[in-house]
Amino acid sequence: MASSTTAPETAWAPRMLSVLRIMAALLYIEHGTQKLFGFPPSERGMPPLLSIYGLGGVLEAFGGILLLIGLFTRPVAFVLSGMMAVAYFMAHAPQGFFPVSNGGDAAILFCFVFFYLFTAGPGPWSVDARRNS
Repeated sequence: MASSTTAPETAWAPRMLSVLRIMAALLYIEHGTQKLFGFPPSERGMPPLLSIYGLGGVLEAFGGILLLIGLFTRPVAFVLSGMMAVAYFMAHAPQGFFPVSNGGDAAILFCFVFFYLFTAGPGPWSVDARRNS
């Protein structure tokens, strides 16, 4: 028997998409600020800005901010998903087959979360949603 009301899990799905986007962006920004500003502190230090790691830091910090507010979510998420795939195969995969052993599990997870955001969009709590309404 069909109900005229929406199930709570269905009603909250779009909002949880926004929550996923926001939380992934906050974690991703942290990677960028670590590379660009040394915060939080890292044993690796700050890479030169014009290196591949410095460019990664710029994309992580500023792409993360765009994702956080939900502005240009789809194209930014697509670029960041690709960046994480490249990062995995350049930096992690050569260290070993298993992601948990080569330190690449976060790169894989970010890659697929960002690819999901590229396909699903930003959710209702975003600048993109506000602009399109």
